[in-house]
Amino acid sequence: MRKTFVLDTNVLLHDPRALTRFEDNDVVIPIEVVEEIDRFKRDSSEKGRNARQVSRLLDGLRQKGNLSDGVEIDDVHHGLLKVVFCRSETLSQLPPELKAGNGDNNILAVALEQRLQEVMGSKRPVVLVTKDTNLRIKADAVGLIAQDYSTDKVDLADLYPGFCELPVSAALMEQFKGGGGLGIDQLPDGARSGVTLQANEGVTLVDELQGNHTLLARYDGATRRLQPLQKVHRIKLGRILPRNREQTFALDLLLDPAIQLLTLVGKAGTGKTLLALAAGLHQVADDHLYDRLLVTRPVIPLGKDIGFLPGDLQDKLGPWMQPIIDNLDFLLGSSASDEPGAGRGRGNRAQRSNWADLKGMGLLEVEAISYIRGRSIPRQFMVVDEAQNLTPHEVKTIVTRVGEGTKIVLTGDPYQIDNPYVDADSNGLTWLVERFKGQVLAGHVTLMRGERSELAELAANLL
Repeated sequence: MRKTFVLDTNVLLHDPRALTRFEDNDVVIPIEVVEEIDRFKRDSSEKGRNARQVSRLLDGLRQKGNLSDGVEIDDVHHGLLKVVFCRSETLSQLPPELKAGNGDNNILAVALEQRLQEVMGSKRPVVLVTKDTNLRIKADAVGLIAQDYSTDKVDLADLYPGFCELPVSAALMEQFKGGGGLGIDQLPDGARSGVTLQANEGVTLVDELQGNHTLLARYDGATRRLQPLQKVHRIKLGRILPRNREQTFALDLLLDPAIQLLTLVGKAGTGKTLLALAAGLHQVADDHLYDRLLVTRPVIPLGKDIGFLPGDLQDKLGPWMQPIIDNLDFLLGSSASDEPGAGRGRGNRAQRSNWADLKGMGLLEVEAISYIRGRSIPRQFMVVDEAQNLTPHEVKTIVTRVGEGTKIVLTGDPYQIDNPYVDADSNGLTWLVERFKGQVLAGHVTLMRGERSELAELAANLL
């Protein structure tokens, strides 16, 4: 059944092409939304860019006819777009508490008027689409259907984990250990039933008779074979070793230059950033597969911001990049700091010197993500930390900066989001995982077990 969707401003600021995604249904834009878009268009942030894109899109549709009468959004689905004013008589029908005439109430009044037209004969269900939870509650209170904008949402409970288990016979286990891997058609029907392997998915082969007898493999989507993990046990990354199955799968993908995009998702302390930095330093400094390790993260504070930071760009970035620097200090810690009796100050100075040496040699760069637009980044190992704070649009902007010979790794915890405009289901990291699932150039692992400390793991599970 054809429906009428009334869009709130936050939907268009979240996805500037949202009004084109309702196929053969009618889309209504309240004039209050156009006013709010106009106020945002001068903003230099992503919201400002999206506002300007919405304005250009509406202006392009205006060439087809009068927006108040309705114009076709596209030539395929023939959905109509209308820009509608809030009528004072409709606003007066709202409950007394909602007659103040602010932006949300005006949008409610437009949706209510569209609903009245439905009652009077159009017979089209009217749905208010907004990402504002309180506005959805208000709409429900006045009898309107209200929904969240879910086109780019991914249910975190159903997020692709990046690994699975397959029961096989002891004979196939021995054959796999002998080298050469296993073809999918060699697996018994019972092992394959209900399982759809994705390219570069980690696979745990479990002996049907002895459940504690397991082997780790990776599914090669091009050859449709299960291959042994190649490099994990052959490469030494200093004090870094995989401590569980998921870390082993992650490290195998991190060390494979054929995997050009990798996403690592997991709760605090699972080793996402540390593994990415260790693998990146090894391939830059030892294997020379990449020219530089580039580390970046979004500049979004936890809680209230402390305000202006003095100094030049590097001074301002210092507090934001400190978590990255802490991990690099751990990886680059000199032997002097590990000797019995070595002073704390001496060890820290040696670590800082090693980190500065890598920067001085051009092997390491730590920078903010704010200035990445327009860049082209070739032959670098790029780590984007705290990627759960990015929107899908920002993630697209970052990934499309990747040049020839560059590997990009995005890490994050969807349950630790500080960006007020995304949540666990709508952030750019989980969106990217779902979009790149099964691509030969991409891999993903969800890390389950915390390895930072016993207390950190307990806190992540209980709090």
